[in-house]
Amino acid sequence: MRKLIIGLLCLAGLAVVIDFGAAAYSEYHVSRQLRAGADLSADPEVTFHGFPFTAQAMSGRYDEVTIRARGMRPDIPGEIGIEATLKGLHAPASQLLDGAARNVQVERIDARMRIEPTELGKLFGIPDLQVHTRPADKSDGTGGSGGSGMTTAGALVLTGTLATAPNGRVLGAGVVPTGSSTRVPVQVQADLLLDGDKVRIQATGFYRDSDSGPSDATTTTKSEIPEADRAAVLDRFSRTIDTKELPFGVAPTEVSALGGQIVVEGVGRNVTIDLDRLQQP
Repeated sequence: MRKLIIGLLCLAGLAVVIDFGAAAYSEYHVSRQLRAGADLSADPEVTFHGFPFTAQAMSGRYDEVTIRARGMRPDIPGEIGIEATLKGLHAPASQLLDGAARNVQVERIDARMRIEPTELGKLFGIPDLQVHTRPADKSDGTGGSGGSGMTTAGALVLTGTLATAPNGRVLGAGVVPTGSSTRVPVQVQADLLLDGDKVRIQATGFYRDSDSGPSDATTTTKSEIPEADRAAVLDRFSRTIDTKELPFGVAPTEVSALGGQIVVEGVGRNVTIDLDRLQQP
């Protein structure tokens, strides 16, 4: 009996090892196919969740597959994070491995795009730009909607330093500061909005140190910025980002700020996706 139990345990352990090996093998091959199809600079991270994997592969239905990659877009400097969680993916294992599975059925897909602080700084032309969240202090009585298809996702505080000329005037975007110029720290409040498939970061005013949220006694206040420059400064902290589409063509439905990142998300249900469209507008 003891030998039988030991033998069964060994067989169970071997089955687990084989199952994890099959999952890893499939993850590698699917990753390579996704990289080639989406023209990525590196293999994306692919993970098949659920156990046993072999049972899912035999049935042709995978409980959950997560995909994480870095991609480039012409309108956003640097790389952005793209992610997708596929729940209830239907595809024969053989087609997934040899790349023949292009259009596959998915019961639910959660797609995300992450723009990190470094890329946001390049986009705004403010290298040290930082994004902070703060409690919303305004309401338009529409439950977060501006009444024209725009959804207010939250209130932000943006901080960064801007170059000034010797006369104290704030230099505009794209102006190369001279050796005699200085940089002044600025802190503004802004609204984060989703307007259709566009993300809008709209600076609404200068942030007061007395407000709740990040505070810095050395931050330049509105009164210290020349009146003629205030509108231009707020414009420096405002941008519109065309998300086009999220991974696999999912339309954006939500935007938020998290850990200094701007995160755009969308959900699709009972859809057919093209595995080549992980990163194709």
